[in-house]
Amino acid sequence: MNDLPPSDAEAAAAADAKPARRPSGARSARPLPRAVTEVSLQNVALHHLQRFQTSVAGLRRVLMRRVRRSVEAHGTDLAEATGWVEALLARYRSAGLLDDKVYAAAQIASQHRRGASARAIGARLAGKGIDRTTATAVLDEGDAELRPGGNLAAAATLARRRRLGPYRDPARRDELYLKDLGTLARAGFDRATADCVLRAADVDVLTDLLAAAAES
Repeated sequence: MNDLPPSDAEAAAAADAKPARRPSGARSARPLPRAVTEVSLQNVALHHLQRFQTSVAGLRRVLMRRVRRSVEAHGTDLAEATGWVEALLARYRSAGLLDDKVYAAAQIASQHRRGASARAIGARLAGKGIDRTTATAVLDEGDAELRPGGNLAAAATLARRRRLGPYRDPARRDELYLKDLGTLARAGFDRATADCVLRAADVDVLTDLLAAAAES
């Protein structure tokens, strides 16, 4: 029996025979995406609609992302696949599964409850693919219901959430007034609205102001 230590060449050969260890933190290669078909795109669209409320542009982005991956991985015909996407969007709009006005109304109400200004809501809708004409039409039809109290109520909500103005320690309100003013300005509120909220003597006074605004 040979008890001699292995030679350098033998040791090197043995090391080469061992499987290479994956570096710590390295990720395995991402599997290729499946090639899209008209049916697979329909399944993706319906699954997305079941889980999320979305706009026409939003669903288009989701589907076209799948299409582009399929084009890169499988050479899928871009024009044909785009046609499938647009046909699905038209079908769902006709069936009422996609409605930009309904989506915009839900977004406006939700963002208002979070303290978003009209300007910030408009920017968010634009980012979701809702055109200005549609957004304006939705607001004209139901602004009082979707944004009760308007910008004043939204600014007060943001002040409460961020602990600004009357929600601050009274001893520091004057010191932090300009900072609070900047916060509301960056959120899209005009100076008059911001002043009205920030200069309220206390939370009770602000609440009374909101009630009076709602009644007017």
